[in-house]
Amino acid sequence: MKVQDRSAIRRVAVIGDGQMGIVLAMILDFGQAPVTLWGRSAEHIVNLQCHRMSERHLPGVRIPETITITADEDEALRDADLVVCAVPTQFIRPVFKRFAGRIPPGVGVVSASKGIENGTLLRPTCVIAEVIGDGADREYATLCGPTIAEELTHRLPATMVAACASHDFAVAVQALFTTPWMRIYTLTDLLGVELAGATKNVIAIAAGIVDGLQLGYNAKSALLARGLAEITRLGVAMGASAETFFGIAGVGDLATTCFSPVGRNRSCGEALGRGRSLAEYLHSTQSVVEGVATTQSVMALARQHQVEMPITEAVHAVLFEDLPPKQAIAMLMERESKPERIG
Repeated sequence: MKVQDRSAIRRVAVIGDGQMGIVLAMILDFGQAPVTLWGRSAEHIVNLQCHRMSERHLPGVRIPETITITADEDEALRDADLVVCAVPTQFIRPVFKRFAGRIPPGVGVVSASKGIENGTLLRPTCVIAEVIGDGADREYATLCGPTIAEELTHRLPATMVAACASHDFAVAVQALFTTPWMRIYTLTDLLGVELAGATKNVIAIAAGIVDGLQLGYNAKSALLARGLAEITRLGVAMGASAETFFGIAGVGDLATTCFSPVGRNRSCGEALGRGRSLAEYLHSTQSVVEGVATTQSVMALARQHQVEMPITEAVHAVLFEDLPPKQAIAMLMERESKPERIG
């Protein structure tokens, strides 16, 4: 599928009506690509159709009238040349089962989801491919980078990476999503970009714990650096390029997630550092904190590939083994002294 010429696009179906789904639909609409935004909650969709804004996800942001909004799967896919997934990773499988058999062969899929599916340990594009059928003529890409939704709605400068095993499809996605405020780079390391997008959320929870314990910027920056080292080790062990983790989808996204005050994963970690329980925090938020479920998957991958990931292990112990955050930090600081190793 060639989408370098935006005028040749009949329609793009964006699956997922949360923050990122709405933002990506607005970016595509700015580029004059016809867009249909799909959500599974009929109540939320009716609200979006009537008011053209989501007070839950993006308060005060108006969705252009040119974007079609629907809860009907057939209407979402009608005349679609491209499908964009903006669904939280743990919900991709049940959502895309509703589209199985409906997406025509040759229609490419772009994932903006960040996580690793629990149990299967599959990346988002692999989950989608397994559900809808990975035909030889279907291409998959991911769109990833430091993208705070609220900033994107104000058209503040940002960058993302379009990654696909096929360079031509990555270039096509690049052309489609490029705007005056959004610069898209391309990579062929689909594995590395998806792993970077998933694992950075785990490190962001740890960064939030540092904030909650008021341990300072020295500790937080050190944690970011060592976190980058361990997620790079995992990526390389799984066959990804180390360079990917030092680019926009790696350290770029990691830094934003760890330092942004509105980041879901960092905010969750901060609450834990201040003494709240995980169950209490998750009950109090309307947002999906991707890093919580992803921590379980990343720990499983670390064991599978025999990769040492002490920060991820500490986060897992806080989330699922009732280890107090202060003890988790002490556990990291008391590790045996050794030379610095990256990757």
